[in-house]
Amino acid sequence: MQLTYPGVYVTEVPSSVRPISTVSTSIAAFVDRFATGEVDTAVQIFGMADFDRLYGGISANSPASYQIAQFFLNGGPSAWVVRVAPDATTASFVVAGSFTATAANAGAWGNAIRLSIEPVMDGTAVSTKLFNLTVARYASHDAVGMPIAAERYVGLSNDPANARFFSTVVNASSQLVRLTAVSASPALPAPTGTLGAQLGVITGIGDFDGKIFTAQYAAEPAVSVTLAVPASVKTSTDLRVLRGLVEAQLQQKAATSGSALARATVTLIGRALWIGLDQRAPGYKASNTITTTGAELQLTGTPSALEIPLGATTATAGTDADEPSAHDLIGDPSLHTGLYALDRADLFNILSLPQLSEMTTGEMTYGFSRALEYCQQRRAFFLIDPPSTVTTPPAVEQWVSDNASLIASADSAIYFPRIEIPDPANNFQLRSIGASGTVAGIYAKTDTDRGVWKAPAGIDAVMRGVANLDYPLSDGENGALNPQGIDCLRNFPVYGQVVWGARTLYGADARASEWKYIPIRRLALMIEESLFRGTKWVVFEPNDEPLWAKIRQNVGAFMTGLFRQGAFQGSTPDKAFFVKCDGETTTANDRNLGVVNIEVGFAPLKPAEFVVLKIQQIPDLT
Repeated sequence: MQLTYPGVYVTEVPSSVRPISTVSTSIAAFVDRFATGEVDTAVQIFGMADFDRLYGGISANSPASYQIAQFFLNGGPSAWVVRVAPDATTASFVVAGSFTATAANAGAWGNAIRLSIEPVMDGTAVSTKLFNLTVARYASHDAVGMPIAAERYVGLSNDPANARFFSTVVNASSQLVRLTAVSASPALPAPTGTLGAQLGVITGIGDFDGKIFTAQYAAEPAVSVTLAVPASVKTSTDLRVLRGLVEAQLQQKAATSGSALARATVTLIGRALWIGLDQRAPGYKASNTITTTGAELQLTGTPSALEIPLGATTATAGTDADEPSAHDLIGDPSLHTGLYALDRADLFNILSLPQLSEMTTGEMTYGFSRALEYCQQRRAFFLIDPPSTVTTPPAVEQWVSDNASLIASADSAIYFPRIEIPDPANNFQLRSIGASGTVAGIYAKTDTDRGVWKAPAGIDAVMRGVANLDYPLSDGENGALNPQGIDCLRNFPVYGQVVWGARTLYGADARASEWKYIPIRRLALMIEESLFRGTKWVVFEPNDEPLWAKIRQNVGAFMTGLFRQGAFQGSTPDKAFFVKCDGETTTANDRNLGVVNIEVGFAPLKPAEFVVLKIQQIPDLT
């Protein structure tokens, strides 16, 4: 500030306080095959509604889909999902002369997408430049398939220079299909479900009274309908009335005779009547045609389907993914596929890969080692499910011992036994799954209710949605597994199924590790990640005492906040933690190399794993 005149000068002095935010500790990540969804892309979801919409919901051949449902049911707030789809193909359909419609991603789900193309009226005539498009996704491609998602686009153009060009508009927003023009000058697509020519000007509907309409569906017997026009509408010139009469009487007669034509529909376009098939009708085949008689209605010719299914007729059918290998799940770090798609995710704390536990020893060796390495890089915690063949305490002890070199880590934990949940994909029969998704949800709920420093176990850690455990552990069996670092799931009267262990896979008594307990390790990971993100402002600052003082102030304020929440032992902050950053931690040589060293220590709270009560009777001395 230059002082040029007598008076009072005001200036703002920046504060040295740079608040360090505590990162979330409850974001899970799941990698597996799913029914739908983008492939090798990490997508964040915030509930089962998102998962159902983007990934097709629970699927019998996708273990992680059950884990995701359990995660949200037990308190999980958000999750990253990565879909792998080895050898899956994408459904597509060519609309002659106009465009190719391709499902948004690979899988058989695309075979149940249907397109409905409608003409647009230009005054009293059908427009030769515009059309409307409805894209619908059905639960299945059969008679009982129900629509579960739909998109509608109006006023689309076949002119590439038009702002409403069909591929430009649809591809920018559709979650279901991608459209590609078949040529530089694509034709306007013909309306779907059409049959016959346009009717002439009608002066009175009564002219159709008593006329016979006959339709035949492929090799079925012909269904004949005699139009009975009520007297009250015989003088009407409104073709909408005639449309309803034709449709209702056709469906009624066809239903009585058991014909698949019972679901046929009649549509009024301008002053023309059109008839269309319903592909959900029993026995429908894309190659079937309708033949008709009844010149009065001009219903002659061969129609296309009412809705075009991707993967039917001349289309390329979509197929589901094969069972992924360990290489598919882990992926390629250079291509960011599989697990490495999470490179694009800002933060995740808990990883679940339930498919790995069901693979061969060689694949587990590869998968577990790479997954743990990745978790250590991302400061995340790996929840491991025991294989379905490991059903007894001795078996899980042996499995953990045999695979100790692969799974034993301060950043991993295993829970035994497996759990049983109602399976919505199998009429709610009980299905045995690993508990990683359920436990991840309990981690999240405990973090929210009590803090990451609270052990996610005990009578409050009730597993929601769990009907039973694969193996009922006794106290003695629990006592044999716990010293091995194997966390137990128990069934207690009144409380139900609860988590009854909080040790990492480095928590075996024989290891004597400082990272014995899950809450201590997860607290350390949270502090590391928070300080990693919260001290980036230090980079390129002058490396001297003023900087060190600011670092001590800001990191100390962050640690004091955790102390006040009850994260550490000690009655005062100086007994609970320390922060050092001075000439002792950062030597002259460090300064010459551009290095500043910060040392942070804390006294963690260890869970009360064993509660010992001493009871003594007081003798009666009276």
